[in-house]
Amino acid sequence: MPEVSQNIIDDLQNVTTESWRTLRIMAETVTALDTLNSVSANCISIFGSARVTADQPIYKETVALARGLAEAGFGIITGGGPGLMEAGNRGAVEGNGPSIGLSIELPHEQHTNEYVRIACKFRYFFVRKLMFVKYAKAYVVMPGGMGTVDELSEAFVLAQTRRIKPFPIILYNSGYWGGFVDWLRNSMVQGGYIDLPEIDRLVTFCDTPDEVVKTLCRYTF
Repeated sequence: MPEVSQNIIDDLQNVTTESWRTLRIMAETVTALDTLNSVSANCISIFGSARVTADQPIYKETVALARGLAEAGFGIITGGGPGLMEAGNRGAVEGNGPSIGLSIELPHEQHTNEYVRIACKFRYFFVRKLMFVKYAKAYVVMPGGMGTVDELSEAFVLAQTRRIKPFPIILYNSGYWGGFVDWLRNSMVQGGYIDLPEIDRLVTFCDTPDEVVKTLCRYTF
């Protein structure tokens, strides 16, 4: 029997590894769907920096707006980690609403915060993103870094292309996000890469917790 070359063995091992990875993705998706299908409330996904501490004003504002949304009957979904994610879950608990955390395995900055009551843990970012979109009726985007911008962009593109039913995307703190939206208007719109009505239709600025709650309570979900 001819000797099997090492290249063939390596190829077979790669196929096996990729096949098992596919099954892990399926298992992660099914587990999350089973967990989140049990939540009956309309949910709002709140995004923001993991690096904010509890003594900062934006943390306290996030707690207040999440609490107000929970008291209005909404569930709160966050990334389940520290910082503004923790603030969102804390507000949900204080408002007696569903407090959901979709945490991800990262080398730093990530642990499930103590205010999460319904937890899903993910290895794959794209599966986690699917759950943020699938179970949210709106996004509230607090100040944050590239992860926050990534989630904002994902929701915007899906709504823009009508891959999902367009839902409210609230940018909290116009002082923080104003320059970003100005860049969209002055660079992307002027360059012909995006239409101004798309921005105006999909994005809303809010600057206080009460404004967020009142804005979302006007919608019929």
